[in-house]
Amino acid sequence: MADTVVCRETYGSHTEGRYVKQWDGSINRTERNKDATFTGIRTFVRDVFLPLGYPESVSEDYMSYQLWDTLQAFCSTIIGTLATHAMLKGAGVGDETATATAATITWLLKDGTSMTGRIMFAWYNSSNLDCDCKKWRLFADILNDTAFCVQILAPAFSRSLYTLIACISGLCFAIVGLVGGATRAALTMHQARRNNMADVSAKDGSQETMVNLAGLLISLMITPIVAGHTSLTWSLFLLAVTMHIYANFRAVKSVVMETLNQARFHIVCQAFLDCNQQQINGVMNPAVVNPLEPVIWSQTRPFTLHLGVQLSRLLQSSPDLDECLHSNDKEHYLMGFNNRKGEINVVLHHNATAEDVIKACFQVEIVMFAKKQASENHPIQRQAPSHFVKDLIDVFTNGGPLSNAECWQVVRLANQTCNKLFPTCIAQMQQAGWITSHTLLGPDEWRATWSDTGLEHEKIF
Repeated sequence: MADTVVCRETYGSHTEGRYVKQWDGSINRTERNKDATFTGIRTFVRDVFLPLGYPESVSEDYMSYQLWDTLQAFCSTIIGTLATHAMLKGAGVGDETATATAATITWLLKDGTSMTGRIMFAWYNSSNLDCDCKKWRLFADILNDTAFCVQILAPAFSRSLYTLIACISGLCFAIVGLVGGATRAALTMHQARRNNMADVSAKDGSQETMVNLAGLLISLMITPIVAGHTSLTWSLFLLAVTMHIYANFRAVKSVVMETLNQARFHIVCQAFLDCNQQQINGVMNPAVVNPLEPVIWSQTRPFTLHLGVQLSRLLQSSPDLDECLHSNDKEHYLMGFNNRKGEINVVLHHNATAEDVIKACFQVEIVMFAKKQASENHPIQRQAPSHFVKDLIDVFTNGGPLSNAECWQVVRLANQTCNKLFPTCIAQMQQAGWITSHTLLGPDEWRATWSDTGLEHEKIF
């Protein structure tokens, strides 16, 4: 009687076990490693520093991001050592005239400034960190290097300015800690593909700790060499900063996020509309769009979008309300166009879903597409799938500022075009791998319910 395989099991994608039923009725287990490189010490390193189930348990861009993130962490440790040495020198370490009381007061003021700045920054800008986490991640590291630069300059100033320098650098570090932590959480959420955020975060902490330890060992060797040599200190600092910023830039550029924020959505929609104008079907996938997303400078657009605003931003009179409802049909949003201020305002309904928000932003993108075409004098083919794009461009090319009636005409034509193209667009987005069940388009919290005939009376408590 031949041996029979009665069970096959795997541990991730690396190890496979087989249970073989022998002729005598016994069952033997055999195991083989699919990847011979993950043996011995390499298996140990993988288990210690990589999430359980790697690579299936994380996003495809995980390793690329982590490698660049490791390099930037190493450079940051070197820079931090140089800055700490300079700050201690500026604080008077080794100076007989320096007192412990003065140093304590300086540190208390620095900590107080840091705490206050952290609270104020979180109040002012924390809602944007999710939407543009890559841009803010890079911003945090650039600000971190700026703070280190301020610290290294400390010995060059008089002792009376040391407290001010400490407060400025402390404020910068507080913002860096807030932004870095928040954006790291957003990136961890993106990387974790098996609801394993805690594991991914813990292993990232292990990787960073190991790199920081290596950086400290190198710092112990270079500190005695650069001490007292200003030119050597600055040369090493500039080299480390250059590598640090470059590694961070490559790290955020390697991230491929499938959720739609305003920058990625703008790229996708403008390409989609341009393809439709040329009678070409298709939506750019996340792997193509993400490298095009700006992470340093702001994206250039014809108009400014305000999403989730109050109704008063759109209209002030009953005729405007009639025009607004007529121009936006029966959508779960109301769009208003202010040509004089160069802005587009969108009111969202209380029942607006993620798809409604996407559709509202798509209608905005149609207006921006028409404006860009009009500004660049691109020829528009009459046989394009939607002739309303041609009509929109005609409105913008009439010359002179648009009247109130023409602004509502822009909204109406954009809505008609949107109704024709949006079903195809969102279907192709989903096929291309974009997530549409939730977005990072960043609407404000205002929601409204409207009716031209009046709402039922509601008791107000």
